[in-house]
Formats: sequence, C-alpha cells, structure tokens
Amino acid sequence: MNRRNLLSLGAGLALVVSSTIVSSVAWAQEKFIVVASTTSTEQSGLFGHILPIFTKKTGIQVRVVAQGTGQALKTAEQGNADVVFVHDRVAELKFAGDGWGVDRREVMYNDFIIVGPKSDPAKVGGGKDVVAAYKKIAAAKAPFASRGDSSGTHAAELRIWKEANIDVKTAGTGWYRETGSGMGPTLNTASAMNAYAFTDRGTWLSFKNRGDLVISVEGDVKLFNQYGVMLVNPAKHTHVKVNEGKAFVDWITSKEGQDAIASYKIEGQQLFFPNFKN
Repeated sequence: MNRRNLLSLGAGLALVVSSTIVSSVAWAQEKFIVVASTTSTEQSGLFGHILPIFTKKTGIQVRVVAQGTGQALKTAEQGNADVVFVHDRVAELKFAGDGWGVDRREVMYNDFIIVGPKSDPAKVGGGKDVVAAYKKIAAAKAPFASRGDSSGTHAAELRIWKEANIDVKTAGTGWYRETGSGMGPTLNTASAMNAYAFTDRGTWLSFKNRGDLVISVEGDVKLFNQYGVMLVNPAKHTHVKVNEGKAFVDWITSKEGQDAIASYKIEGQQLFFPNFKN
C-alpha cells in the first residue's frame, strides 16, 4: 500500500473514531427516564399529549414501557424502570409497603365502563349497577372479552365478578374469553365477537374500531378509576435516576402537569381528571 492510501485510510479511521466518540458523548449527555405505565395512558393518547410538554420544560426524555399494571409493577420491582404510573391502588400500596416504591401520589382519575353490542343480549343497556349487570351477563351467557392480563383494569373487573359471586373460571366456559392482552386489542376482540367488555373510558374514547359496540353500563361509584405515580426506591436499585424521576413526579403533580392532563380531550370530551392534593 502506498503512502497516499495509508494517509487516506488513517483519515478514515480517525473520522470513524471521532464520530463514535461524539455519538457516545451525545448518548451519555441525553437525559431520560423509563416510566413503567399502563396501556390505557399510552393507548388513550394521553402520553403523546403531555410528555412533549414535560420534555420541553426539563430536557428529560421519557421512555414509556406500556403494560398492564401488574406487569408494570413487576418491571419496576426488577429495576427496569425509574418511575411507575399505574391504576390499581391496592397493588400500588402493597408495592410501596414492600419497599419497592417511594413517594406515591394520586395524580388523576377517570372511570370504567361496560361496553357491549347494540343488540344487548344480556339486557344491561342503560344500567348503572355494575354488579347487577355482571349477573345478567353471566345468566345470559353473553360473550364477554376480558383482558386477563393482571392489569389494573383486569383487577377491577375481577373484584366486581367476586362481588357478584360469580367465579368466571368455572362459570365462564363458552362465553368468557381472556385475551391476555392490552385494552385496545381486547376491545378489538370484543368488537369482532360482538361481546361485552370492561374498559377504562379513556381508551374507549380513543378507540376507533367499535363496530356495533356501545356504552352499556356507566355511572356506578364502583367504576371509579384512580391513577397513581411513584418513584422506584433507589435504596432497592441504586441505578434509579432519582433527580430525573423526581422531576417527572413533581411535574405531573404540579399545576402545569395537572393542567396538561385536563387539557387532553377527544372530540371535546375530557379523558382524565387531575386530582392531586398537596
């Protein structure tokens, strides 16, 4: 190889090394947190609305891992998140009580609803008593699509079946179907099956593939759906980004964060209602 080629090769290698160093520095300087959250905050479009506001203010990127609440808490327990933002108060308090999370704060709420086919084979349409509706659905053996994924929504659904004294594991043969997936896919299944489903209102309002599904039951106090946020305990996982995570928790419960939540609407309907109290 002649001298000119050697010089060209050296210059090329220097450029590659330089580019790699610049990229590595840029990556190291990028501030981000991982938030383990529910599919409803993601699939409803809420995060797409509020996170750019937070990032613009703080320079902190947010990488969302959208899962059912049970799996999101497990992800955080394993040290794979900095913050959890979920909606199963019982599970959240246990998570914090077991030392995995700190500084839990209630952030916002909406409600659950039962959707079902317009033909309404279980005759529950227009009702407000969710336990009575579950009894009618079971008695009619009307198709029902459940998330079956240990999410906050699934946990709330199971609590109501229990209150109705119905064991869907034994009584649900032939009509009760667990999808093992998020809210959007479960609603798709319900639409395809012309089945009833238990869903948060936020995901329903953003859901387009409704087919013949309509809201069947709403308004029961048992359908209240509270969301909470907390930092993963850095004493359990020392790599937790405490400052950045706390910045997110502080922002989402600040006036600016609460106003951002309230401003998210679809077709004029507000999906989530901020309710943090100092």
